[in-house]
Amino acid sequence: MSTVPILRVARPSDNLEALLQFYQRGLGLALLYRFEDHDGFDGIMLGHEQAPYHFEFTRARGHVAGRAPTPDNLLVFYFADAEDWKAAVRRMRGAGFEPVAAFNPYWDRAGVTFEDPDGYRVVFQQAAWTR
Repeated sequence: MSTVPILRVARPSDNLEALLQFYQRGLGLALLYRFEDHDGFDGIMLGHEQAPYHFEFTRARGHVAGRAPTPDNLLVFYFADAEDWKAAVRRMRGAGFEPVAAFNPYWDRAGVTFEDPDGYRVVFQQAAWTR
């Protein structure tokens, strides 16, 4: 493969504004795009301009998305640099989001877990990704 494909992680939500606060203010992602009433869907896309991934959250008008099915639905961000990891944790806490105990205790050994407004979890892992 000559290029790395771009990854979009997409999921529904009932509260786009609360997710915007969590992922933009807490995670430090940029709002890349926003749309309203696109065939009955509203949505936001967040990420980093140069990253090969972004997150899309949509709300279908007249439909209830509900909460995460389990506390083990995770997005994991690896921070090789301890100072970058500490800064990310401080930013999340400074935005008003407190850590939660991980469902799998593995993530508590070198990481911190936060729960978004829909019950999905984000782990900040202080480790290098080596695979």
